[in-house]
Amino acid sequence: MIRQPAVAGSFYPANPDELLTQLDSLLDVVIEPRNVKGLIVPHAGYIYSGSVIGEVLAATKIPKQVILIGPNHHGAGNNLAASGADSWATPLGEVPIATILRDHLVAEILPLLVDEQAHKYEHSLEVMLPFLLRRQSELQIVPIALGHLSLADCLQLGSSIADVLKNWKDEVLLLASTDMNHFSDEEMSKKLDFMAINAMTDYDPQRLYRVVEDNQISMCGVLPTVTVMQAAHDLGARECRLVCYAHSGQVTGDNSRVVGYAGLTLE
Repeated sequence: MIRQPAVAGSFYPANPDELLTQLDSLLDVVIEPRNVKGLIVPHAGYIYSGSVIGEVLAATKIPKQVILIGPNHHGAGNNLAASGADSWATPLGEVPIATILRDHLVAEILPLLVDEQAHKYEHSLEVMLPFLLRRQSELQIVPIALGHLSLADCLQLGSSIADVLKNWKDEVLLLASTDMNHFSDEEMSKKLDFMAINAMTDYDPQRLYRVVEDNQISMCGVLPTVTVMQAAHDLGARECRLVCYAHSGQVTGDNSRVVGYAGLTLE
């Protein structure tokens, strides 16, 4: 089964030549790529968040296998769902699922189910694929969508993923997909965003969860972020570094109602 794109032509170009031109422009960052354990990147349309995604991915060595963890915006399917497809189609070609790794994760992590319904219309992981494919032509992925999970659930999931990867022979990159606060004015959005970002850069996933909950920050991917921070920490990461921050008002010119975008690395 091939998972078809849900947002090609809206979040990013459906035309391959147009998409390649945009990707190469967004990835045109003069920086030496580094090995990292994990990434935290936004998932809005490329016109809004593409510069943040591009700067983070240009600065990162992308291995052949990537576990992508994002929020389930639609609420369809299981709360903890790995894609059941054989590959995901993109305008640049198909990206195969790392089926052996996926099946191993599902076997070892009992709440994790193979459930394609959670991924059918979800954009939060799809928008990453053209960027990743441009940086790694032999890309294989394990997409995982998270619904309603508790803090304890996320921390346990992160540790369980790390336990699998500790015994995995191939290098695997972890990627959490999230936008930051939605639809406050620029001043309030920056205030709320950096409350969350400061918890991330202090490498405190539990504090991040509580800050977002206590301050009603509409950070849609806080659960994937907590999960990936925990997994990367168990795999040896000790630094969460802010690479760049932006918001939608810088594109639209309307600072009365913005969405924030942050790109970070876990090293």
